[in-house]
Amino acid sequence: MALSDLLSDPRTAIARRDLASLSREKTIVLALLIQLFVAAFSSFLVVGLTSLYDPGSVEAGGIDVGVSGDAATELQQAAATVDGVDAVRYGSSETAMAAFQSGGVAAVLETRTVNGTIDVTASVPDGSIRSTLAIVQIRSILEALERTERIDRVAWLDQQPVPLPPGASASPYFGFTYTILVPLLLFLPPFISGSIAVDAITEEIERGTLELLRVAPVTLTEIVDGKALGMAVIAPLQALLWIALLTFNGIAVRNVPWLLALVAAASVLVVVVGVVLGLLAARRRQAQLLYSILVLGLFSAMALLPEHPATVAAKLAVGSQTAVTTATVVGLVVGAVAVYAGMRRYVRTIDPERY
Repeated sequence: MALSDLLSDPRTAIARRDLASLSREKTIVLALLIQLFVAAFSSFLVVGLTSLYDPGSVEAGGIDVGVSGDAATELQQAAATVDGVDAVRYGSSETAMAAFQSGGVAAVLETRTVNGTIDVTASVPDGSIRSTLAIVQIRSILEALERTERIDRVAWLDQQPVPLPPGASASPYFGFTYTILVPLLLFLPPFISGSIAVDAITEEIERGTLELLRVAPVTLTEIVDGKALGMAVIAPLQALLWIALLTFNGIAVRNVPWLLALVAAASVLVVVVGVVLGLLAARRRQAQLLYSILVLGLFSAMALLPEHPATVAAKLAVGSQTAVTTATVVGLVVGAVAVYAGMRRYVRTIDPERY
């Protein structure tokens, strides 16, 4: 098909019309701007967002922890190995709690030894940022105590434990970027495209303009094709822009063609869901509610696949894809084509006069 024929095709005209109308949708524009901000300033935002994803990745200020009980010495020794923690020993749990209530210590660890097992009861502030930091530090203390106890009691083991694998240094920023940030930026555009597809269909029906489009003359199938085309194309274009901005911020994203194919397949799938629901419900509110439920259910059900699409995106972006990863992308692309063909066949069976 020549370029002039493509531009004059009624489906292309409908797609251009719908895309041009997006600038008047404040909610959609706001969502796009938020994604643009996250992608454009990802190198700055990732530090703050990682602190929510993994509070232990952020260097916390020093805290005083009160310890008491018959294993207080072991806790003090464990706390000495944790940066930013000063363990203060108290003679009794009542004295430690009094210091906690007066703000003398940020948390209290009370210990008891029962049948050779150390039982630790932790008290932290209620519902504040300080409590989150205290919990992170207490967890580190208890992990250090557990390691020490395991080493000290190895002589009493009946069997030799499995040796631990060698330790490896890993940055929480790397994990957050490729397991949270990249999939978030890649899969939000398809979800938004599907929601817009619902509006594009239901608004034409509610306003009575669908009948006017058919007078053009344009068949219902061509109208649906045009609307689905415009909404399905915008998601990969957004994803390409987000990837470019991530790269500009120093976050390398590999296998870009495969990622765009994954996003395109996801976009087609959710757009088909949105279009079909719009035609069935013919009312925006009901169709949007059903769309949200079905898409969330579909995304959750994909956990049954050998690799979830979010995992596929992360592995492709970091360059650690496997045969299963590429097979998942190919399968989703084939499935998207089949689902789209099924949608067109369904539209041909609809009587246009019902709208």
